[in-house]
Amino acid sequence: MHDDPILVWGAGAIGGTIGAFLRRAGHDVTFVDLVEDHVAAIAGGGLTIRGPVAEFTTGGPAFTPAALSGRFRRVILAVKAHHTADAARALAPHLTEDGYVVSAQNGLNELVLADILGASRVIGAFVNFGADWHGPGDILYANRGAVVLGELDGARTPRILALHALLRDFDAVTVIADDIFAYLWGKIGYGALLKASALTNETIADFIDAPALRPLHLALIGEVMAVATAAGVRPIGFNGYDPDAFGRGDAAAIDASIAAIAAFNRATAKPRSGIWRDLAVRRRPTDAGAQLAPVLAMARRHGIATPVLDRLVALIGAVERGEREIGMELAENLLGIATARQGAEA
Repeated sequence: MHDDPILVWGAGAIGGTIGAFLRRAGHDVTFVDLVEDHVAAIAGGGLTIRGPVAEFTTGGPAFTPAALSGRFRRVILAVKAHHTADAARALAPHLTEDGYVVSAQNGLNELVLADILGASRVIGAFVNFGADWHGPGDILYANRGAVVLGELDGARTPRILALHALLRDFDAVTVIADDIFAYLWGKIGYGALLKASALTNETIADFIDAPALRPLHLALIGEVMAVATAAGVRPIGFNGYDPDAFGRGDAAAIDASIAAIAAFNRATAKPRSGIWRDLAVRRRPTDAGAQLAPVLAMARRHGIATPVLDRLVALIGAVERGEREIGMELAENLLGIATARQGAEA
């Protein structure tokens, strides 16, 4: 094992996959998760990664948060966005004074972590690989996708270089970003499409590729881009997503981006989003609202209307509460809001 152990807090789809690869590469990895059966499986050497990318079984020290002891300098946080604050407070006693937490999550969770732990103890990360937790010790690694790291201030520090070297043992094409928030905002725009697709039983690719839904796609990304611009951020694209095309309203470039996103999502063993899986399979609250909350708060501060994103969050909440059923009717509801807005702006 290498020196300087790594703590993976949240050993589900994302954390479990990264941690398993690091463990297989010989790194000293400890896992933390709330699901006791999953913790027992990992501790018993039964953490299995399967799918088209890799097939192997590993394991390692694993604990529930209450059972964990010791302090760590390197922590990879991979919990859902709405659990970020609680996780940050729970892991704080286990973080060394010179340690850091890497936010391998969706959303702008770096802001929450910085507020609780201090900005100097947070490293940003953007991940777009596909994975699903299917049960204790059972993780589907469906496809590779962008993996990006960055200090919050963009500095090329010794620790970011060391972390980059570490995570190349997970994905060899992991990169360092000078502006990690530009990638995170890119994921928010792209993620809005995935969240909307979760209101239906369509695959991500079919939802994104549907010409009738194009006004909805444009409205979702357009609202995110408007808030990003007001926040002084120029989102960066990845895996076919070209935010600049949507930002400048370039129809041909938008068509090309939509086609590329659809192609990327057709080539995965994970046809639907994690939000859809939470709603339709695991029947539990999603982190869609938590991911979009800081975006919507910024929109309010800048006086930017976001009716489509607002309705998206409301509809997902209605499904979570059992008030609405997943189906194309919900997408059509969103489409109506988008079309009405575009008509008002015409």
